[in-house]
Amino acid sequence: MRLPRTRPRSLAGQLFAMQVVLVAAVVAGCAFFAYASGSAQAQETAARQVRAAALAVAGSPSVREAIRTPDPSAALQPYAEQVREETGITFVTIMSPRLVRWTHPDRERIGETFLGHTAQALRGETFTETYTGTLGPSIRVVTPVRDGGRITGLVSAGITVERVSTQVREQLGALGLAAGGALALGGLGTYVINARLRRHTHGMNAGELSRMHDYHEATLHALREGLLMLDGRRRIALINDAGRELLGLGPGAVGSTVAELELPAPLTGALLASEPRVDEVHLAADRVIVVNTRPVVGGERRGTVVTLRDHTELLSLSGELDSERGFTQALRSQAHEAANRLHTVVSLIELGRVEEAVDFATAELELAQVLTDRVVGAVAEPVLAALLLGKAAQANERGVELVLADDSLIDDGALPATLAQRDLVTILGNLIDNAVDAASEAATGGPGAGGAGHGTAAIPSPRTGSRARVTVTALAGDGELLLRVADTGAGIGPDDADEVFRRGWSTHGAGRGLGLALVRQAAHRNGGKVSLDRGADGGAEFTVRLPLPDRTAGEVTA
Repeated sequence: MRLPRTRPRSLAGQLFAMQVVLVAAVVAGCAFFAYASGSAQAQETAARQVRAAALAVAGSPSVREAIRTPDPSAALQPYAEQVREETGITFVTIMSPRLVRWTHPDRERIGETFLGHTAQALRGETFTETYTGTLGPSIRVVTPVRDGGRITGLVSAGITVERVSTQVREQLGALGLAAGGALALGGLGTYVINARLRRHTHGMNAGELSRMHDYHEATLHALREGLLMLDGRRRIALINDAGRELLGLGPGAVGSTVAELELPAPLTGALLASEPRVDEVHLAADRVIVVNTRPVVGGERRGTVVTLRDHTELLSLSGELDSERGFTQALRSQAHEAANRLHTVVSLIELGRVEEAVDFATAELELAQVLTDRVVGAVAEPVLAALLLGKAAQANERGVELVLADDSLIDDGALPATLAQRDLVTILGNLIDNAVDAASEAATGGPGAGGAGHGTAAIPSPRTGSRARVTVTALAGDGELLLRVADTGAGIGPDDADEVFRRGWSTHGAGRGLGLALVRQAAHRNGGKVSLDRGADGGAEFTVRLPLPDRTAGEVTA
């Protein structure tokens, strides 16, 4: 039969047992020390008491006079008993130099020989000894009685060891009560403390706590989501590697307050909020993160648990998906238009107007090929070229002409591999999308006209009904990549020039206003910057400058 495995005692139980043993040992040690010192002190006190009594009796004139009488016992016995009762000692014995007792607590012992050492007293000295006499073991003092220059008698005063032990036992009883009270009080205090410790450790033993700590550390560093724990004073109590990376914090962030982290104001506000936050999108220095917060409450606010999810890649993929969807719609529309034009060509041929059919087809081909040739000739970067052609098709479907500036030029290999193509798509794609929105709405005079694509309606469009146009400049040279997008919209007022880059700033409604914030973040991530001006056509003109490595220096070195 297999015996059930016993669970090791909890950490609180082990500490309780250890503390009880320790308190008991300390109390027992103190009690023993008090008993030993009390016993020695009692014996010393008894010796001083009998010495004082013996010297007082030996120096009394009445004792000397009584010794001169024919029957010293008659006068000395009452006197010795009186002294014994008043002082509380056991006996006062007065004897002759020949050690014949003149007094004794037991009158029948008078006249007998004194039991004990007397040589020192006969030489005129006073001494103390412990001796077993007729009354049992006693602490006694023997001193001579001097009459003139000679010793006429001896005085021995003593107290039995039993009486001293009785006094010590009485003291020990009181000491035992005090020690028991101290032990009970110490045990109660230890129990209360360990009961609280048991609640905090949930009854786990040291091994379980150690394993939990190991699992905690492993889990903390294995999580790909950021985890941040704030105490009641909004200081970082714990942060894992992913959280430190998402917020751009260094290794010394633990212990810092949220206000000291220099995070964007909306993100700081979310971390400091007392109410829970669910799936809020915020911008950090180089990341788009989803923030969830939950306060830790237990009778009082103890802190906040924050989880952080990286949303940057998801937004980039979403943007690419939107672009692909736009390309698909543009291709579908172009296929429809191509079918219409093909029917037109076929119909002209059937009507016998072959030359007109050829002219019509040639004009359409030339018109479609102009932008393609211009983009391919100026922009050798395939990702940017494909993006421009796709956005041109999208813009055309909305009645907006996308134009590549004459000074645009990006040679093959001009862009380094360290410059992420996804960031280029994010920057140029969002700028073109916003510009197309602004130009289209300004041209049609629809809701949000006046630059709604940029999130403003501050300036009415002077070009309502005119041909909408977006001009793109892409130029790599002089150590930088310049991407500029200008539109024929109403532009952006100077009061809103800084606000357009803030997340959520848009007049298109909830869920919008993230594009320009992503543009600035991508530019910042690559060491660049973005600026806003009024374009030559009166609309907004966004310019992004990204630094490029000096390729000439590398070639010379090679």
